[in-house]
Amino acid sequence: MNSIAQLIKLQDYVSRYEWDVYRYPTQYIRVKKDNWNKLYRIWSEPPMPEDNNIEEYETDDTSKVKKVFTKFKSLVKKEQIEEDIDVPKENILPETEQELKQYFLNKIFNFQLKWATSTITEISYVDQKYYQDRLLKYFLQRLPDTYLLMYYPVFNIKKAPVDGEIILITPIGIEIIYFIEKEPGAVIMAGDERAWTIESAYEQSRMLSPVIALKRTEKIIKSILQKHTIDFPIKKTVLSRTNNIIFNTEPYQINLIGKQKYNEWFHHKRILSSPLKSRQLKAADALLGQCYSNFVKRPEWEDDISLHSIGDMEE
Repeated sequence: MNSIAQLIKLQDYVSRYEWDVYRYPTQYIRVKKDNWNKLYRIWSEPPMPEDNNIEEYETDDTSKVKKVFTKFKSLVKKEQIEEDIDVPKENILPETEQELKQYFLNKIFNFQLKWATSTITEISYVDQKYYQDRLLKYFLQRLPDTYLLMYYPVFNIKKAPVDGEIILITPIGIEIIYFIEKEPGAVIMAGDERAWTIESAYEQSRMLSPVIALKRTEKIIKSILQKHTIDFPIKKTVLSRTNNIIFNTEPYQINLIGKQKYNEWFHHKRILSSPLKSRQLKAADALLGQCYSNFVKRPEWEDDISLHSIGDMEE
């Protein structure tokens, strides 16, 4: 079950990865593995007596600030509880292993949305459309878990929000993706940098060239990486699963992946076997640090307790 990518940023929602991008990617991989093993054991073996005990992490009883210590202890316990992906203990699981895998993918998708829209102390109000977003689910359920996905993030540039495209942060580089999906049979005609044409059996229409959005996102990413002296390759891709993309001259340094090339492109993404890389996490950290997040304090954290203090305690 390694083909479950990580959603580190969803639009302008607060993300757990913003809190500590060096911790959560490896924690996610562990949580995913532990919960899959638990589910598979439940599915393949007779039910065992339920154990409701939750082991707490070790904490420092000599904390200087008792109030912060108490909050931190409850925070850690709460986070342990939130690592449970709610695998069932009743006999309601699918019959085949393949169906079980899809069942688990759907369970962990909801878990990913939780991590991508909240921290232990903060929460964003989520548009329910993302729980039915087929493209988001498609990427997350098919790409390796060492891929870090930013799904249309909003960057904070000179105190103004700027929309970004889909960003894949892989162990070997960053890929910016402009996704197009028109009616089956329609052909995408790549034109100049200002406008492209969509031709179907009944009509012809125009669309703003994807090159504009791709270059805007690339400029933002390059600026952020340069600011943090991070050297990491960047690719730009126009992607369509359902339509052919026709062009006389391919736009400079932009890959056009239409219906005919899509399976090959996606196959290369799926077969990449590489652990998380230091440069990858540094790049993700830098990009997340420049993102805009809209959130409120969780009710139990409305009193002003510094996250910095909590982080110091955790160390």
